[in-house]
Order: sequence, then C-alpha cells, then structure tokens
Amino acid sequence: MIGSLDAFKPKNNNLGSVPTTGSTPIQDAPCDLVSASSDAALGRFIARRLVQIGVKDVFSVPGDFNLTLLDHLIAEPGLTNIGCCNELNAGYAADGYARSCGVGACVVTFTVGGLSVLNAIAGAYSENLPVICIVGGPNTNDFGVNRILHHTIGLPDFSQELRCFQTVTCFQAVVNDLENAHELIDRAISTALRESKPVYISISCNLPGVAHPTFSRDPIPFALSPRLSNKKGLDAAVDAAASFLNKMVKPVIVGGPKLRVAKACEAFVELADACGYPIASMPSAKGLVPETHPHFIGTYWGAVSTAFCSEIVESADAYLFVGPIFNDYSSVGYSLLLKKEKAVIVEPDRVVVSNGPAFGCVLMRDFLQALAKKLKQNETAYENYSRIYVPDGLPPKAEPTEPLRVNILFQHIQKMLSADSAVIAETGDSWFNCLKLKLPKGCGYEFQMQYGSIGWSVGATLGYAQAVPDKRVIACIGDGSFQVTAQDVSTMIRNNQKSIIFLINNGGYTIEVEIHDGPYNVIKNWNYTGFVDAIHNGEGKCWTQKVRNEKELIGAIETAMGEKKDCLCFIEVIVHKDDTSKELLEWGSRVSAANSRPPNPQ
Repeated sequence: MIGSLDAFKPKNNNLGSVPTTGSTPIQDAPCDLVSASSDAALGRFIARRLVQIGVKDVFSVPGDFNLTLLDHLIAEPGLTNIGCCNELNAGYAADGYARSCGVGACVVTFTVGGLSVLNAIAGAYSENLPVICIVGGPNTNDFGVNRILHHTIGLPDFSQELRCFQTVTCFQAVVNDLENAHELIDRAISTALRESKPVYISISCNLPGVAHPTFSRDPIPFALSPRLSNKKGLDAAVDAAASFLNKMVKPVIVGGPKLRVAKACEAFVELADACGYPIASMPSAKGLVPETHPHFIGTYWGAVSTAFCSEIVESADAYLFVGPIFNDYSSVGYSLLLKKEKAVIVEPDRVVVSNGPAFGCVLMRDFLQALAKKLKQNETAYENYSRIYVPDGLPPKAEPTEPLRVNILFQHIQKMLSADSAVIAETGDSWFNCLKLKLPKGCGYEFQMQYGSIGWSVGATLGYAQAVPDKRVIACIGDGSFQVTAQDVSTMIRNNQKSIIFLINNGGYTIEVEIHDGPYNVIKNWNYTGFVDAIHNGEGKCWTQKVRNEKELIGAIETAMGEKKDCLCFIEVIVHKDDTSKELLEWGSRVSAANSRPPNPQ
C-alpha cells in the first residue's frame, strides 16, 4: 500500500519498537516507499480532514479557482456538496450547520467569492462558531510575478482578500506550496476548533490534484490535545465564589451565550440541580439553558425580560452569570439594573468574583462542576419567584376571519414545537416573539443576536436543516430580511428539506421603525408565495400558502404538519405594519435613546 502507514507498522504492533524481522528501519526507507499515490493528494487530504472533524456537508459556490478542489471534495464518500445561490448564503449555511454539528465549512472562489462570503464569516466570528472557510486561490506560478488576475481589483497584489479576512478569522493559511500545506491546514483546523472561531484557508487552484509525500492515502485521525484548568487557580476560584455566594440570601444563576463555546451546558445544569437557585437565560443563550428545568424562571433581558424574571434577577443580592455577553442590545441600551460587586462572572477560561479578584486559566466546565460540590442548597429566590408568578395570559380570542394578529400566530407556533423540531428566529420582531416560546426538551433554537445581520436566517435554516434531517426546522422570517437572501430557498428544495418557513409580511423593517422611523423602512411588497412557487418550478417537494386570518392559519399549519410533512412548507402571513410585540416597543425606545446620546463635552 504505497504511501500507507501500514507499510511501516512494526510486526509486534508496538509502536516505536525495533522491528523483529530483518526489515529496514523507517529512517532508512527508500524514497519511493513514502511517495504519495493519487489518493494522497492535497484535495483528498482536505476532504478527509473535514470528514474526520464531523463535517458531512460543504456549502459552496463554484468559480474557476476552486473547481478542481470541488472535484476532490465531491469524490469523498463522506462529504456532500451543497451548491448555494451565492457566497453570502453559503457562509450563513455553514454558520447554521456549525450551530448544530459543532463545525461547518464553505468553499468559494478567490476575492470575488471571498469578499462576498466575508459578512457571513464575520457573523460566525461574533457568535463563536468554528467555520472552515476555504477559498480557491491563484495558480502558484502567478504569485510574485507582477501579474494582474481576473476576479481581483486590478492590482498585481493578491493579499487584499487575506487582509480582509485577518480581522474576522482566528487563523489564516495561504497554501501555495505543498511542502508546508499539511502543517498549515492542520494548524488552521486545530485553531478553529480550539478557539471556536472561523479560519481562512486559501488553496492555489493547481494544487488540489497534486500528490505529495506528506499526505498519506488515509490521513492519520485528527485529534486535539485537551485543555486543562490550572489546578491551584481552579481551587482558588471555586473557594472564592463559594464563600461569596454561600453568604448571600437570595442568589440567582443566569446562563449566557458562551456556554456553547465552553461546551458547559451539562455542567450548568449540574450546578443548577445542586444549588437550588432559580436559573434564567440571557436572550442570546435561549436554547442553551433547558427551559424544562424545574427552577427555570425565563429570559433575563432587562426591561423586556420574561414576566417576573427581571424582578427576581435584579433584586437578588448575588448573581452568577455564566458565559454572558453584555452589549447595547442585550443590555437594552445599557439599562440593566445590575451591580458588579454583586456578580460572579464566569467566562470560558476565567472567573471574576464580586468585581475582583479574577482567576485565569480556569475552564468554565471544570469550575461549574467543582462549584456544584461547594454551594449550599438555597431556594429562597426561587420561592420568591413562585410567590409572585402569575401564569401567562392568553391573547384576546380572535374572530376566525378577522385580520391575523402576530400574538395569535405565535400562539399556534407554540403548539407546533416538540423534541423533533427546532426554531430559527430572524433578526427583527421575531427575536422578541420567538423568545417567548417555551421550548420542549430537545427542541433546538438559534438566532444571531450579537451580529444581527438581516437575512441570516435563510442560509442558517438551510445549514441547520441539512445538519439535522431528523428535525423539522421552523423559521420565522420578516419580509425585509427575506428579500436579502431569498434565493437559497431553491437550495432547500433541491436538497429535499422539509422546513416550515413563516414569512411575516408587514411591509417593512419593523425593528428599525421602532428604533427610528423613516421612509427607508418601507419596502416593495412581493407576492412571496408566488416567488417561492416560481423557484419551485415543479421540481422537488414544496408547498406554499398565503394566510390572512386565524382560520386560514390553522388550516395551513394542519396541512404543513400532516399531508405536506415531507415538503418544504412556505406560509406567508399577512399582518398589519404596526403589529409588533410590546417587548420590541420597549426595547426599540431604549436602544434609540442609547443611539441618540449627544457627544460628551470635552
């Protein structure tokens, strides 16, 4: 087996031992024994590495610089190439895929494709998602020869794309030489997984099919060295936090979005079970904190929190924030009523107790598990919550044929959720309406709060659904956002996905209206169901319906969940332009106030 490690396996199976036969030691093996076969080319190596780290689907847009690489990727039995309509959506799809599988990948062409996918990669960076962005680059012979290439800005400088990616990726590898290609690619992938951030890999277009001795026919399995906490630092952090929290009367726990990057969701539950504190989630952590936990009290989002949640959190004498991100959106225009001296802040590898001291080199998962053994049981704050809690009211009953209200729509979406479903919430009023959904155990939930790029959800729905074909993805998308990335509904149909898309047609950018209104927030109305029917074009399984009242909505949902359960279902919901959640009205006014603060006098 030329190029295989089997050629050098010791006969006694003890790696590193002296051969028991008269065979030649590895260092003296003739060069032809380690020369790579056609299976040991760069393209094959990348394909196998992607499979080894858990990628089964690659989202791509072809271009002349990446075509040979795509040939090798589609030749890999463990990989499926998902051709997208544009690079932006391919990046969004890799983002959605990574949220479910832990890592995603996209492949585009040089500069004209790379700069197009850049916005999606920036979003993945902000959300701590490991996305492998592979770009087909120029021929190796074109570097350093002062030539101008197509797909560039007309300068003989090929570094523009690289410089753009340097700010939104944690590692960049430009592979234009086979000698160090193996090392660069493995280092890029390792960094993406370790840092949970996107990386950029550029592969010269004439290299994927070239064999090289550094590539074995069957790549050695990929592995990462485990990260460990500093034992003394961990002990000190746990002692300090436990001493602080055990003295308090009514402490609470709030989970944040960095629970994902720290892989600490189970440890979070273990701590909650042990201490008895009420638990809440920050809005960007919805889906990471189990809402079926007996002490779950809702979403903490300042003035727009779940009913009775903010009162308990902000009146607590101590709060344990696990993996938080405090920005102007999550703080509702910097209006949270929190004090640093009351807080224990747990980052993925750092702990700060009561505004100091800080303990570094302490992994979140280790800290939560150790703290669970040191905290005293204290249910005081949860008992206070139980006393003030009043069950949710229901929206006023609607006449079957009166114009549909958004609160009625989400009342029916709530009934659709199960362990076999997942919710994708687009930037906009869907943030607030979907946050009020109560997630059954096992129901997925994703939205992009930190970056907040409108149109994200179309590609993310494509990627997420491709990653979990056993779940029915329910996407709630505003009409303004849908117009940005609508094309890749065709990719969903092409790949036989069965998601349900609720297109909320209210005639504009409602979230922007509530921050600052103007004529620019009104968009051209489309016949959205007609648009999707045109994309469908009789090929694949797709069903569309336009609804204007509750009676039509009920009928559409019954059809989507029954007769059309194996189809992509697109339901256009017509609602009034001013029909928004009360949370958006409150949030919008506070964010507007934060945005319009006058300059500080110098």
